[in-house]
Amino acid sequence: MGARQTAMGNASATLTDEWSLWHNVAGLAQTENRTLGASYEVTPSLVGANRMAFNGAAPLRLGVIGFGAFRFGDNVYSEQMISLAFAHKIGITSLGAKANVIQYRADGFGSQSALSLDFGGITQLTKQITIGAYLTNLTQSSFSASENYRLPTRLVVGLGFKLSDDVLATTELEKDLDYRAVWKTGIEYQAIKNFFIRGGFNFYPQNFYFGLGSKWGSVNASYAVRYNSLLGSTHQISISYHFAKTKER
Repeated sequence: MGARQTAMGNASATLTDEWSLWHNVAGLAQTENRTLGASYEVTPSLVGANRMAFNGAAPLRLGVIGFGAFRFGDNVYSEQMISLAFAHKIGITSLGAKANVIQYRADGFGSQSALSLDFGGITQLTKQITIGAYLTNLTQSSFSASENYRLPTRLVVGLGFKLSDDVLATTELEKDLDYRAVWKTGIEYQAIKNFFIRGGFNFYPQNFYFGLGSKWGSVNASYAVRYNSLLGSTHQISISYHFAKTKER
């Protein structure tokens, strides 16, 4: 989730904002203000496959704490997740960990729940180059003793390139233990002050992305569209609010 990340092809291993909770959790470490955000995604061609998320982040003395809730599906089949995260920056490196309580529910079959852990890191190699990596379901948790019910485990490694003051490019490779690797690439261009144009693509499977973003004072808003030859277009909008910093005594 997060329309900024989606518009950039979900090549998000090196991105650092409040939506990092759903990607590389280490990106939360650079959050400077308390934030709250919400995102909603709809796929018109696939009834009952809408997704939504709510998340927040709060800087503390020792780091940044993040939290969020996610839901996919409808009354027939749905997936829910509640997440709690912590991230900390040490020098040029940010580290983060996240615990998730995940529930799958199918009408007539009841529900099953599991606990999973994610971990990630981001290092600013130079002013222009950033490297990031994260692992989802580090514990390879499952809903039962059977491997057929194991949650997905994914390793993602990516690079970020600051091509100029206005252009950011990202690329990454994602490998799910059960599927072939996916290559993702995205770009973000600040056309004018506080207005962004974004794009991206994925290979295996092929997806194409486009999006817009803007900042109005304490409010950030982004829109993203994804096109897939099988499902057609998917649309997502995200809005977040950044609270003013608390004055220190």
